[in-house]
Amino acid sequence: MPYFKDEDEVYRYIGGIFTEVLGDPELGQEFADTEVVMGLHFTGPDSHLVIDSPGRKVYTGAECDSAPSPNIEMFMTADISHQFWLGQVNVSQALAKGQMRAKGPVPTILKLVPIASKVFPRYQKMIDARTDV
Repeated sequence: MPYFKDEDEVYRYIGGIFTEVLGDPELGQEFADTEVVMGLHFTGPDSHLVIDSPGRKVYTGAECDSAPSPNIEMFMTADISHQFWLGQVNVSQALAKGQMRAKGPVPTILKLVPIASKVFPRYQKMIDARTDV
């Protein structure tokens, strides 16, 4: 059974962690400095986000139509994304195993991993505080 019951939960938690981090003065700046605009495409449940790091904005669902064009796109289940943010997924291995697919320069994607790993405790805290389970 998938961790998220619907796309709204994906947006609340996966989108929510990006919103929180992009709003952080230090971590948000680290993401902005990468100049990455990342499209995230999930199945189980189907959902779509665009993370505009330089603009420090998260677009979800239909809002993605008005988002800047991604220079990196990632495809995976929402469960794999959830596990990634818990620190349980090695991106290089997930790409090799086909659990994640990437469109765009893989070195740029891998450059984001050390920054993203700083977010793991925040995401864990967000999930621990979850009241809608």
